[in-house]
Amino acid sequence: MTTWLVTGGAGYIGAHVVQALMASGRGVVIYDDFSSGLHRRVPDDVEVVAGDVHDAAALAHVFRSHAIDGVVHLAAKKAAGESVDVPLYYYRENVDGLLHVLEAMEGTGITRLVYSSSAAVYGTPVANPVTEDAPLNPESPYGETKVVGEWMARDCGTAWGLSWSALRYFNVGGAGSDALGDSSVNNLIPMVFRALDQGRRPQIFGADYPTPDGTCIRDYIHVVDLAEAHVAAAARCESGVRTDVFNVGTGHGYSVREVMDMVSEVIGRDVDAEVVARRAGDPPATWASTERIERDLGWSASRDLRQMVASAWSAWQANA
Repeated sequence: MTTWLVTGGAGYIGAHVVQALMASGRGVVIYDDFSSGLHRRVPDDVEVVAGDVHDAAALAHVFRSHAIDGVVHLAAKKAAGESVDVPLYYYRENVDGLLHVLEAMEGTGITRLVYSSSAAVYGTPVANPVTEDAPLNPESPYGETKVVGEWMARDCGTAWGLSWSALRYFNVGGAGSDALGDSSVNNLIPMVFRALDQGRRPQIFGADYPTPDGTCIRDYIHVVDLAEAHVAAAARCESGVRTDVFNVGTGHGYSVREVMDMVSEVIGRDVDAEVVARRAGDPPATWASTERIERDLGWSASRDLRQMVASAWSAWQANA
């Protein structure tokens, strides 16, 4: 049995990845500084180490003492808008953080990495669906840090045989259980729930885009499907030296208004969203080509938008 360390394993996505790795029969150790992770997301039967990814010596100690075979690196900051205001903070957290993880891996002989990347590496796509070979034109420091992270993994693969896969997430939503819901202030579905709780109308940022209903189109992936993609990527890394980049999405786009309508259906009342001004940097439409991940990893999304919204709503109510 292989054992994987999951940085950021107490976070929203990380907790689902931990569950999926455990279900696959792998051993798991969580490494998290709990700056955004929650203790309630940590399973009772999983070893958890409170630590900072900038501490390469502490990481190396954990790698040795727990006989770690591979790392799923999720610990990072992820708000694109915030990254524009504090770019150096994002470079320190996302680039320096990965640097120290890789240093500790090299020093202890660990050669398997599943890296959390993002569709933000593409910026405004030239065409949809976006393939992994599309130009990388990130439009925020956050997206830039994810590109740099992929370069770092690639270069370590060349230098010392790192077997790695980078997963470019599209828009993540839903919950695997009520305990693992998304509390993010930046993701659309919890933003709608939060507005409703506060007696406000949810906002649609722009309805004059060149799309069928005028609102932005995105590819929404259920977090449980995303977690299962990490298991498939881990298995590929275990099979030998790999250098892979994969989109993780459904291959289908939903508009913001379609998501709002689905929320209305699920909760049983009209959310009565209001249209406000566009946000800077929002591309009109982005959705993934999933041909490569389906072919190479045998993975595809199996959960739809209704399941995503319904599970998110259940978790939101349970943790209100």
